Amino acid sequence: MTGDTVAEAFLSIYRQGFVRVAACRPRCRAADPTFNLAQTLALAREGDAQAVALMVFPELGLSGYSIDDLLLQRALLDDVEARIVDLVKESRELRPVLLVGAPLRREGRLYNCAVAIHGGRILGVVPKGHLPNYREFYEKRWFSSGRDMKGEIKVGGALVPFGTDLIFEAEYVDGFIFHIEICEDVWAPAPASDFAALAGALILTNLSASNIVVGKARTRRLLCEIQSGRCWAAYVYSAAGYGESTTDLAWDGQACVYELGACLAETERFRLDSGMAVADVDIERLQLERMRTGTFNEAAIANQMPDRRFRRVMFRFDPPTEDVGLRRCVDRFPFVPDEAAKLDEDCYEAFNIQVTGLVKRLEATGIERLCIGVSGGLDSTHALIVAARAFDLLGRPRSGILGFTMPGFATGERSRSNAHALMSGLGITAEEIDIKPLAIQMLKDLGHPFAAGEPVYDTTFENVQAGLRTDLLFRAANQRGALVLGTGNMSELALGWCTYGVGDQMSHYNVNGAVPKTLIQHLIRWAAQGGMFEPQVANVLLDVLAMKISPELVPQDDKEALQSTEDKIGPYELHDFWIYYLTRFGLRPSKIAFLALHAWRDAAAGQWPPGFPEAQKRSYDIGTVRHWLELFLGRFFANQFKRSALPNGPKLTTGGSLSPRGDWRAPSDADAALWLAELRRNVPAELPLLRSEPPTAGTANQPLVR
Repeated sequence: MTGDTVAEAFLSIYRQGFVRVAACRPRCRAADPTFNLAQTLALAREGDAQAVALMVFPELGLSGYSIDDLLLQRALLDDVEARIVDLVKESRELRPVLLVGAPLRREGRLYNCAVAIHGGRILGVVPKGHLPNYREFYEKRWFSSGRDMKGEIKVGGALVPFGTDLIFEAEYVDGFIFHIEICEDVWAPAPASDFAALAGALILTNLSASNIVVGKARTRRLLCEIQSGRCWAAYVYSAAGYGESTTDLAWDGQACVYELGACLAETERFRLDSGMAVADVDIERLQLERMRTGTFNEAAIANQMPDRRFRRVMFRFDPPTEDVGLRRCVDRFPFVPDEAAKLDEDCYEAFNIQVTGLVKRLEATGIERLCIGVSGGLDSTHALIVAARAFDLLGRPRSGILGFTMPGFATGERSRSNAHALMSGLGITAEEIDIKPLAIQMLKDLGHPFAAGEPVYDTTFENVQAGLRTDLLFRAANQRGALVLGTGNMSELALGWCTYGVGDQMSHYNVNGAVPKTLIQHLIRWAAQGGMFEPQVANVLLDVLAMKISPELVPQDDKEALQSTEDKIGPYELHDFWIYYLTRFGLRPSKIAFLALHAWRDAAAGQWPPGFPEAQKRSYDIGTVRHWLELFLGRFFANQFKRSALPNGPKLTTGGSLSPRGDWRAPSDADAALWLAELRRNVPAELPLLRSEPPTAGTANQPLVR
């Protein structure tokens, strides 16, 4: 492909495995099909202009739901059918598939139906299965149940598929497969969408009327959340809005889109005008989730393979190929929530998972002491406060924690000072061992140029220091009957940014091994601000957060800046993004780059986690994204051998861990060539100005926790 073609394909949401859907809330007029048709068409044209593929309208939207016995009037039923014919004609040139609600007759019975329309024809008609007939509902007075109906129905003189056994599939868009149910069908046990999902439908839709009472909106959200999560699907829901009769009921027009238990978009309720919630559903991610979750296939087998009981209605859909933006929230920090309450809850759970994991290991081994290296950096600081809390829970004195700070050739005074202040404030047993004499002797024995006075700071120079520190911790643990507590984080394990064997890759137990670097920063801030530790300790924690991330292994002169980890291997905030989408979902590198671009292209757009420093809010262009993703892929595959020999430690987040006994199993000798080739082939080095997008609220990257 040419450069322009690569850029066009890269920016196309449909090429990237998304399908744009809309949950619609048209203004309604009771028993006025002509007015309702006009409102439906107006939204359909708006959806077409926004490159929407599938639009879901409310139950009985063409007639109005709240018209009671008028549903049995021949004049109204004739007019509804005529307006359907008009809608088919008027929408012939529009791109979206339209799902509209209407009362339709068949063999002397009236059915509450959803009509699927696209490309100048009716694709099929789905009747409502469960008819509510309790409290304010009287649907059995007018309608027959369509449960188990299979066959055809004549609409406007044409015979079209009819039944609850219909699934609709686009011929040229992989995964654009949807199912229709109507209102009450999802409120009942074993809804039809359960079986449709098991039969292959990835987008589940619900045409609803659903009058509003206090608290019902929360219930609807819960239904959509759970149904999309347990079916590994998207769920598109539309309820009737303003204009339905308020003789005895009221209507709020709640329309929303959910995916894997997360809300992608929702309309503002109680509006007097028409509107719609538009979102891009990640079909590719849904397919990958179903493949990696064996329970889904087992459920299909347990239900006698529902795909055998459904008819597939095929239709041609031609998606746009140009950049139409991305209507979807993409979190910059997939491991860190943007909402204050959720961040507080996640930090509470993550911290206590670490603490109780360590408590159990100490009890199981019967070991009374811990050895930990304390550098004054983020990782060792966090592991130390976890250890302190674990000892508190066990009722043991913190003096049983043996903290060693081990300055080397490049240890900064600020780091060293913070290490001592932290150990003193926490009341642990603190020692300092200067590793420089040992390191010089080892470098001399190796014939390293540094031992002869030359400023050679290579990998050997760095690893001698890292190895000596770990060696000293293990020997001290032998001497004093202690367990060596690891401090390395998941981000560094993914990158292989650790010294293998006798180095920071190894320990007896590592509480940080499944914690991404971006989350560790928030955990420390949460602990500092939560009153868990003494004020002097909290102040040290906040100062540690303010320091540049550095291994402090390479000496700098007065004119040189402090050695920076991120200058060498790239921003942790991007690497954690790569880890999440590569290991948790198995996405293509080019799609990960696409998501990263939309998440990080504008520092002023979207949400940031609470308390995130203004000075650290950054943006990245496509060239930067591609560069660091390429580096990550190479390092990730080359360093699997380090992860294949990880010490024990607890999993924390639904984003997974890299333990070979947990979420990530991979051969140590695999090659990154295929992934690098896909990245280089499909991600351009530069891009034209991207299409701007309307603000989107949601939690698109946080699937239902399993």
